[in-house]
Amino acid sequence: MPDHPENLRIRGIPLPPSGLTLAVLLVLYIFTGLVGHDPWKNDDAVTIGLVHDIVTNGNWLTPSLAGRPYPDAPLYYWMAALGGHAFSWLLPTHEGARLASGVCTLLALAFMLLAARELHGREQAPAAPLLLAGSIGFLFHAHEAQPMLAALTAHAAAYWGLALLSRKPALGAAYFGSALGLGFLANGLAPMLPLLPVAIVVAWRSSPRRQQWLLLLGSLLLAFALAGAWQLALLANAPDYLSAFWRNELMQMRGNLQPLLNLWGFLTMLTWYAWPALPLAGWTLWAKRRQLSTPALALPILAFLITLVGISYSFPARSAPALLFLPPLVLLAVPGVTSLRRGAANAFDWFGMITFSLCAGLVWIAWSAIIFGWPARLAQQASRLEPGFVGAFSLLGASLALLASLVWCWLIVTSPRSPMRGITHWMAGLTLFWLLIATLLMPWIDHGKTYRPMSASLAMALPKEHNCIASANLADSLLASLDYFEGIRTLAARSAAGARCDLLLIHGLPKDGWPTVSDGWRKIWEGGRPSDRRDSEKLRLYRRERLEAASAG
Repeated sequence: MPDHPENLRIRGIPLPPSGLTLAVLLVLYIFTGLVGHDPWKNDDAVTIGLVHDIVTNGNWLTPSLAGRPYPDAPLYYWMAALGGHAFSWLLPTHEGARLASGVCTLLALAFMLLAARELHGREQAPAAPLLLAGSIGFLFHAHEAQPMLAALTAHAAAYWGLALLSRKPALGAAYFGSALGLGFLANGLAPMLPLLPVAIVVAWRSSPRRQQWLLLLGSLLLAFALAGAWQLALLANAPDYLSAFWRNELMQMRGNLQPLLNLWGFLTMLTWYAWPALPLAGWTLWAKRRQLSTPALALPILAFLITLVGISYSFPARSAPALLFLPPLVLLAVPGVTSLRRGAANAFDWFGMITFSLCAGLVWIAWSAIIFGWPARLAQQASRLEPGFVGAFSLLGASLALLASLVWCWLIVTSPRSPMRGITHWMAGLTLFWLLIATLLMPWIDHGKTYRPMSASLAMALPKEHNCIASANLADSLLASLDYFEGIRTLAARSAAGARCDLLLIHGLPKDGWPTVSDGWRKIWEGGRPSDRRDSEKLRLYRRERLEAASAG
């Protein structure tokens, strides 16, 4: 008897994905793009600058940036430095350092799976790591050297510990206390503080209440012990560094003058940043509106509201601290995945498949324009955006991109019907898009973002004889990049030591960064990245004419 047509269909991955299938999907997502490009501006460059100092000078206890003290919680920098040192035989320091982000991301996804399993059961739990990895804002930071990823991991672990309190109280309290203490060591007090009122409410609602209060106290003592070890070492060896660290922490805890503006900024950002977790969380609130007081929903709702208020008070509306909103939103969105009506689920599935298929096609076309010059108009635009870039065909990169594209086509054709199909396709499509960017377009992107050629040009322009370089208006990312690429370190122009320097480096126009630059100084160099077109984006090096003339005489 011939087989039924359904039995002849090529089988796809089982849904919900679990075990090896889920692990392979997440590992591809996590480790693609961590290597293959230089340090970029802002947090990535600053973190790698700190790691470079630790690896080069051994400042494990008191990390510094380009020779300047940088009082900050050190755990993420330690992890990144270990990665940079351990893989120095294979990878440059900046790529080895980013492996710490891969580890943090992997742990965060695992803790989200465990927390969702406690709150929503085994069948729905795989939606949690898929939702977190599929969040658009998470993609940007998961592949850079970003210390806030350690705080995200700590929050995910803390929610797992709190969810575990009712079933295994002692173990849940130990996990919560460990997450709190290690999170403080990684990012300081402000990111961790919202977890305390959440834990207090959970303990107050649990029974027996006396036991829960004692366990909460024990978890806080464990957190203090973990966080205090580094501070005791500082107190004995570098008390000034410890004082500066706490000054910064308390200044941040005092908040800012625009908490409501920050709150609005974060809420506006989440409309795209937390997609698709945010709309699914909203659907959960509506579909499960009679169950909002149950622990499975009350915990993420409470955690999101408290975190939103606390982070808006302490941080400006930037994308890095917004990472901390994702764990409670994801836990709240998990029931929404399986409770979506069939029409909405199919629409979400088709939207994801069409969106990422189009995105993949656009990346291939952009690659063709950069490498082969077709389409010609797009090639001209790419050359205008990144002047000086010369594309080179990479057989390995093109092969990996082609394989990923074929796997995507196979996946969307063979996936069985399931409530998890939409979120699986979304996360797989986002992984495909990022993998194509990393394998096909990363050299072009890196050409415009790296400070390596600019640093080399500045190093060649430095006079052979000079006492020191003062700097004005240089962001931490620039200081870190100059030190990392060429070992160029500067002194603050307004410091006593900087005032005696015979060289002055300014970012932007002189009137923006150093108003006294006029008579007595001569510009000897100007430069920037290829994408830095405005005068306000360029660096300028000046030499003091008086000292030059005196030395000539």
